[in-house]
Amino acid sequence: MEDAEVPEFFICPISLQIMKDPVIAITGITYDRSSIEKWLSHGHDAICPVSKQPLPRNSTLTPNRILSKLIQTWHTTNSKPTIDHHVPDPDDYMITKPYITTLLANLSNPDLFMKSLTNLEVVAAMAKENYVYGKLLVEAGVAKAMVSFVITCYKNSKTHGLLLALYILLLIYKISPSKTREYILLAKTDEIIDSLIWALGISSCDHTTTKAIRNHAMILLKIFVENTSSNLQEKLKPDFFKTIVNALSKTSLMTQHGTKAALHIMFGACTVGKNRIMMVEAGAVFVIIELELSGLVREKRTSELSMQVLFNLCRSADGRAELLRHAAGIAVVTKRMMKVSPMLDEAAVSIISLISKFSGTDWVVNEMLRVGTVSRLCMVLQSNCDSGLKEKAMEILRRHTHVWKDSPCADHLLLTMYTK
Repeated sequence: MEDAEVPEFFICPISLQIMKDPVIAITGITYDRSSIEKWLSHGHDAICPVSKQPLPRNSTLTPNRILSKLIQTWHTTNSKPTIDHHVPDPDDYMITKPYITTLLANLSNPDLFMKSLTNLEVVAAMAKENYVYGKLLVEAGVAKAMVSFVITCYKNSKTHGLLLALYILLLIYKISPSKTREYILLAKTDEIIDSLIWALGISSCDHTTTKAIRNHAMILLKIFVENTSSNLQEKLKPDFFKTIVNALSKTSLMTQHGTKAALHIMFGACTVGKNRIMMVEAGAVFVIIELELSGLVREKRTSELSMQVLFNLCRSADGRAELLRHAAGIAVVTKRMMKVSPMLDEAAVSIISLISKFSGTDWVVNEMLRVGTVSRLCMVLQSNCDSGLKEKAMEILRRHTHVWKDSPCADHLLLTMYTK
């Protein structure tokens, strides 16, 4: 039997080994008992090694019976018969709706909420493989409870437990998207969106926690924005876009999923004219260009989204001015052309068309020649792309051929062929 992949939450944060006797510290973090007891006995300033929260040496370590049972089952399924993996057998228990309801009730208890969140996270993780657990979580109202918890964190400016709540909410959405959407439609939209925007700006935690919080919050924000009424797009404020653009600019704190979610939000908001203005004013054009230059946009759909957002922002004079103000603006759009997908080609050629038509100064026309835009437009005409896209490329070439035809950088044969 090949070695099975070990689930990440089976690993002790201290020993980095599969836990044999998982226990929950009062900070809500689960460790292997021997590892955390050794940590505390060596006098590490009574600080939780993961959360950096105070952890008194005489504090209670509660057995994580759910996780212990899960690890035991995993060993039974995946271990070779000759190898003995001893895991303490937990007391008999059943994951039932009353059990989950009790965990939710304990969220309001300052001494128990972290333990409850940790157990809910384990059940939610198990629910990915067990439909019954997922159904219990949904029926018990875990999504509603997590939304309320996140809102409470926001109102009290407290981050303790926030990461777990965001993660559980994401897991619940993946388990039952339709039921979660039903709750979203009934939720206090303004409060949860304000809470997620607040989470996107958190910087007081360590790098790993901050990154996880921001990306979970961005993905959840996308889910909430997409599943609420269309009127929401018309109510968005400048701070909403400033926070998203700022988060997107911190590339070291964004994952591919988080980046994609941010671009989804921006693309959806582009349907409202004033939103495009607010995004331009928030610096979105510069940030998207820098994002493309960073090389971090590797997924096709993410590249398409970034170029589609850029096109929508360039529909305004201010948006075009911002693109031209960036030294690599035209070059970035040109570089992406004919390399990713027809959808991206459409957006890129449309951007160049707008720039050419409304901002075609001598500098712009010469910049297009310098960075290879003219050659790429000729490639469009030689490709099997949509006829409408070819016509758009032809219009650009015809519009400025009187300048380009005398340049040693231009392909005179192609220009003559396509602009007669």
